[in-house]
Amino acid sequence: MTQQALMMTDCKEFFEWVRTHIADNPSALRLKYSRCNDGFDYEAAITQIECRRKFGKKLAATLTAFPDFYFPSVLSGEQATADVVAQFHASLIEEGMPMADLTAGLGIDVLHAAAKALSAVAVERDADRAGALEYNAGGMGISNIKVVCEDCNAFIDNYIKASSAPKKPFATVFIDPARRATDGSRVFALSDCEPDVVGMLPRLGALCSRLIIKASPMLDISHTIAEVSPRPSAVMAVGTPTECKELLIVVDFDKETAETLVEAVTLGADGSVSSFAFTQNEEKEAAQPAVADELREGDYICEPNPMLMKTGAFRLVAARFGLSVFQPNTRIFVSDSIPEDFPGSVWRVVKALPYASRVIKRFAAEYPVINVAVRNFGLSADALRAKLRVRDGGNLRLYGFTDAKNSRILAVSEPV
Repeated sequence: MTQQALMMTDCKEFFEWVRTHIADNPSALRLKYSRCNDGFDYEAAITQIECRRKFGKKLAATLTAFPDFYFPSVLSGEQATADVVAQFHASLIEEGMPMADLTAGLGIDVLHAAAKALSAVAVERDADRAGALEYNAGGMGISNIKVVCEDCNAFIDNYIKASSAPKKPFATVFIDPARRATDGSRVFALSDCEPDVVGMLPRLGALCSRLIIKASPMLDISHTIAEVSPRPSAVMAVGTPTECKELLIVVDFDKETAETLVEAVTLGADGSVSSFAFTQNEEKEAAQPAVADELREGDYICEPNPMLMKTGAFRLVAARFGLSVFQPNTRIFVSDSIPEDFPGSVWRVVKALPYASRVIKRFAAEYPVINVAVRNFGLSADALRAKLRVRDGGNLRLYGFTDAKNSRILAVSEPV
């Protein structure tokens, strides 16, 4: 549905149809209504059903606030920021000041940020997405968002030319460059993304005081810090307890940064935010963690969450939480007590076994269903699972790892 059609359509009738058919199979609906020519946009309505099924959890807060929220395509929902992440993004902007999102997409970030900002400009080059954002903002009663359908490079040039005031027009600007090349392959450097934010930095510095780049979690943190000038004030690995969603690169143009703060930020489903922050020099200068001589029943295995793993923090984690390791190449920790507020999962060891033929033969008889994880073990989790003839499932986890004596150990553990 185009922007014009979206603004002119009978939204009440449209979304009543969506609600009536919300439990129906989208494929069956397409087959049934494919030949209908009564002026109703069945394809767009079926897309709303698909998006609510696929993204209902991810965008629960948005859909609760505005049940008639419009998705221009399934892809726009896939690429949209989750509500819990957008709420964290909004916490990073300066309250009561103007902001802009140069790659607004479906607009979830700017819809959250608008409540804190004085005003917000949402730049989106796709007309359907820009139209949907304008409609959704109006439906949610958000009046301080201006939607501009334009390429962000053209917007920056036009805004700088039109601005005669020496003051920067925005306190904070977001930008989310495409994380894949034109051929669909993943890119692993910020300068390879589209648009090239690294090349745009001088112009972006004339536009805002703080730039927040939303980047792929696949990017290397050290390389990213090195290619961004001025030096980022912070690089954050942001995600949920089970998945790293993105890297946020924060550039403060108006102050010099001597050393970048690296943060692992975990967003809880309840709205909680926890962080493990450090500098790369702190990690480099920290002492190597103590090596545990033996794993015993009742010990605790501590596995860092994906964000902490992404940041490369290892020595500091052991130092701050009083943890030991099995060996430096085995990136999990061990403790004889539960570490308070550990940024990851903690498992109590039920049984520690050598990886030996007598154990392998009998293991499935006692633990036919168990989740398998390996760290520096020499076999993949799938290979170990097949070797032991077990199935994934249940609450128990089996860790396969190599200890300080280069012996392979199997640790049956339960969640704390």
